[in-house]
Amino acid sequence: MSQINEEYIEEYIRSIIPANEGYLREIEEYAIKNHIPIVEKEVAQLLKVLLRIINPKKILEVGTAIGYSALVMASSTTSDCQITTIERREDMAEKAKINIKNSSFRDRIKVLQGDAEDILPTLEEKYDFIFLDAAKGQYLNFFNECTRILNKRGVIMSDNVLFKGMVASDRLVIRRKKTIVKRLRKYLEHINNLEGYESCILPIGDGVALITERSEDNE
Repeated sequence: MSQINEEYIEEYIRSIIPANEGYLREIEEYAIKNHIPIVEKEVAQLLKVLLRIINPKKILEVGTAIGYSALVMASSTTSDCQITTIERREDMAEKAKINIKNSSFRDRIKVLQGDAEDILPTLEEKYDFIFLDAAKGQYLNFFNECTRILNKRGVIMSDNVLFKGMVASDRLVIRRKKTIVKRLRKYLEHINNLEGYESCILPIGDGVALITERSEDNE
């Protein structure tokens, strides 16, 4: 349980989400067996719905892990949508490349192996949707780089922003996690008070934040 919602609510929501089949199911089972974190079922479902609404042509992901969320995003976008995903760990990046190669989306997903702090400043393309799911303590730094390469009307989605409820309640904070919690609180304060942007926090999974630049038409 993530401690974001009551257990019975979490269980109910997950129980009515259709189960994945094929390669996505296999990756889920591999992740469980090997204790590799992937996006929660309800967060994956949110990704699917959002992407069908936004219809992005270029997606950037920070935090590939074994490629699960990149494949979820590929499955929910049109054939002309290209996904670039960044993974720090070499072993994870190699496993992601194998999973992607074994899918029908191998030509649409590019894995960049290295530290996001080093790679993000080198990117020059603009993206319609950016998914942050890497080092939580670095979200603010990632975000500041990502706004530079976010298209007008683009969306940035950040996962795990409530961090097992610790961000919302000091009562839940584990001592060794204090720095991450402090940095996540700073990140959420920043995006919720950033001039020219609208954001919201959704208490699903481990907490999700969405932010988009305000349209000049709505000023």
